[in-house]
Amino acid sequence: MPWEYTLYIPNDPRAVRISRRTLRDILTTHHLPALIEPAELLASELLSNAIRHTKGPAALKIRRSGSSFRLGAWDTDPAPPAAPLAPPPLHDEHGRGLQIVDAYADDWGWFDINGTGGKYVWCELRNAPKSAEDDNGPGE
Repeated sequence: MPWEYTLYIPNDPRAVRISRRTLRDILTTHHLPALIEPAELLASELLSNAIRHTKGPAALKIRRSGSSFRLGAWDTDPAPPAAPLAPPPLHDEHGRGLQIVDAYADDWGWFDINGTGGKYVWCELRNAPKSAEDDNGPGE
């Protein structure tokens, strides 16, 4: 059964940690423990970029439909995300986010949000593991 959640967060680096915990709770509730680690990693990268490169609020959107699992981050900056080119020097602490997304996700992309001046960066994990509710209907 498809489902979707949206978590709106302030422009505060601590919100990334709160978002990871919320994502973990959602995936646990939907009996998808195999998705927790890759989803937390991808969400962290998307949200960190949204918070680091904008001044406004952000949002994390989580969606499951069939065997597809999609994460996305909305932010207030309409500029496209930087393409994941060559890695930064080893001593640099930043600049690897989209390289990680590109390496772990089956697909990713972005689009501008008409009329808001913002953008939405998404990534997808295909053939996501099935949950008990995929076979038996909603649990709990």
